[in-house]
Amino acid sequence: MRDSRSAHGASPGPLPGEARLRQAEQAENFPVAMRVLPGRLRLRLRAIYDVVRTIDDLGDEADGDRAAGLHAFADDLAAVWIRNGPGPRAPVLRRLVPIARDGGLPREPFDRLIAANLQDQRVMRYRTWDELLGYCTLSAEPIGRLVLAAFEVAAPPGGVVERGADQVSTALQLLEHWQDVAEDRDRGRVYLPAEDLDSFGIPCSWDVAGAATGQPGVVEGDLRAASSSPALRRLIAHETARAMALLDEGAGVVGRLHGWARLAVAGYVAGGRAAADALRRADWDVLAGSPTTRRRDVVRHIVPELIRSAL
Repeated sequence: MRDSRSAHGASPGPLPGEARLRQAEQAENFPVAMRVLPGRLRLRLRAIYDVVRTIDDLGDEADGDRAAGLHAFADDLAAVWIRNGPGPRAPVLRRLVPIARDGGLPREPFDRLIAANLQDQRVMRYRTWDELLGYCTLSAEPIGRLVLAAFEVAAPPGGVVERGADQVSTALQLLEHWQDVAEDRDRGRVYLPAEDLDSFGIPCSWDVAGAATGQPGVVEGDLRAASSSPALRRLIAHETARAMALLDEGAGVVGRLHGWARLAVAGYVAGGRAAADALRRADWDVLAGSPTTRRRDVVRHIVPELIRSAL
């Protein structure tokens, strides 16, 4: 449902206001809450998105001790599910209360997103592809499960629907990481697996002292260049192909959904395909700027996605 791309040009803050949230929504690779969806569903999706976006901003943009801010938000989040209590303090969480309590929205995916952002404060690189996928179980898979809950889709744990949603969400997260290599580098983070950087002959070193207190570490080597080297372009093409293979595998979930859920998830899959188009259109250069997904490409991919789901 979301990636963690920042809303460029917005003023960062620990609890973003409505204007920032809507600006961030517009910056996503895919339609968070399609206009054609019924109002009730759009309200649910946006309430979930706003909490997810706030958690990411606390982990990526907040001043001061980000880990402490995340822990404080987690304590406030817990109040969402406490009936007959005073409720949460943050406005973004107060909007989640009726949806969580009346719609069967689970708390556990939100807790995993908090855990992912806490991990971001202490883990700045991943050695292998499998380690990165392990991180995505915290940062990406919860999103797909929250979307299923928003549409009240029955998805038994470990079943094909849940697995498909996990794969789509993970693919979207990976594609976002490849788009935002330069942005993440400036935060002292590199999501490209170290073994792949080595394999493609891309020198990279880290000095990450102070990152947990809001002072980004320093990434040195080829990732510091103004534009991507031929080797880095080849690596981004390689990693994009891996993400797309995961997206293709998970896209079968669209055909197992019905009604509005099918349309919305087709839109998310289409956003992933459009993100890959953006990377390809930039000739895999992710250092000159973040390759931007075009809305018309998202629309172009939705119809074939829906056709495939009906076959």
